Amino acid sequence: MHCTIMKGLLLALLSISIHALAHKPDEPAHQIYAEGDFGLENGSVIKEFELSYTTQGTLNADKSNAILMVTAIGGNHHRIDYLIGPGKALDTNKYFVICTDAIGNGLTSSPSNSKLQPNISFPEFNMRDMVNSQYRLVADHFGIQKLVAVIGASMGGMQALQWAVSYPNTMQAIIPIIPLAKTHAWTTGVLEMLRQSIMTDPGYQGGKYNKPVEQGMRLWSGWLSGVIVRTPAYQDQLNSTPEAEIEYLKKVQDGGWKRMDANDWIWQSRAYDRHDVGQTKGFNGDTASALRAIKAKTLILAGTGDLLNPEADAKESAKLIPGAKYRAINDRLPMGHLSGAGATKEENEFQNKVIAEFLASLKNNK
Repeated sequence: MHCTIMKGLLLALLSISIHALAHKPDEPAHQIYAEGDFGLENGSVIKEFELSYTTQGTLNADKSNAILMVTAIGGNHHRIDYLIGPGKALDTNKYFVICTDAIGNGLTSSPSNSKLQPNISFPEFNMRDMVNSQYRLVADHFGIQKLVAVIGASMGGMQALQWAVSYPNTMQAIIPIIPLAKTHAWTTGVLEMLRQSIMTDPGYQGGKYNKPVEQGMRLWSGWLSGVIVRTPAYQDQLNSTPEAEIEYLKKVQDGGWKRMDANDWIWQSRAYDRHDVGQTKGFNGDTASALRAIKAKTLILAGTGDLLNPEADAKESAKLIPGAKYRAINDRLPMGHLSGAGATKEENEFQNKVIAEFLASLKNNK
């Protein structure tokens, strides 16, 4: 039993910082939306920008059943697969689910795949840029005027909040999972030390490397996927001896260090640093005012004991957003940031249940 849990958790941990996996025959087709030269909020331009996405389900005639999924840092369009499919919260027999890849994840335009602006010549971006690129896909490509919901975990939850501030009339609801409305000093500190773990590897070569940055990415993978996303109590349940913990971390590193390009993660993490919905035009840096202006019905799910995105920020956001609902994913055994990964049967079932109930309530209160 313990071995089975360990294997399942290892897979879930890796999914938090996963790079592009090859599509299997039974998975939805991978698609690209070419947006041309894409202007960023800082005045830079991503040349020949392409947004990667997949869809599941069928868009109905009046285009009223679409849900947009936005992904986590280092994640891809598979990030919340545990919530998508027939009979799940995002039931593809009911909803048309658009699963997007964020700028910098290695599928959408990124330092690692840009032909015109490779590696360190790729411009830095922020989460509003991510959201603006997704808005073009939704509005211009699909012609959808109003989404049922925007949903995502971690950086996806942060984008969901930004969507509701940037485009307040384009969705009925948002479902941010383990989010931040503003990245505070603690999280920036964690991200900076992770960046330094990568950048101090001689193989990084100032970002102009021509082969994977193995030692730096091993440190990155172990710290992020093996430590920061969990809690001390949860770690103790998994590994009762120092030897077991060290063996587990080695497995995380062995399985995870190749799954993200170094520059891609560094660029996304800098966008994570800069996140603050209060910096949206019209709010003059006032995060609380931006949250109070959200019109979408809101369900926030957070991880008790989260060491990456402390749940205090999510609780405060829920207090400020009019009518928002807040649910702790697992108070019984705090899992921290891992709570938003579909890592265990219990928290998977909990998320599917409360999200399905929340979406059902929208139909009764349109």
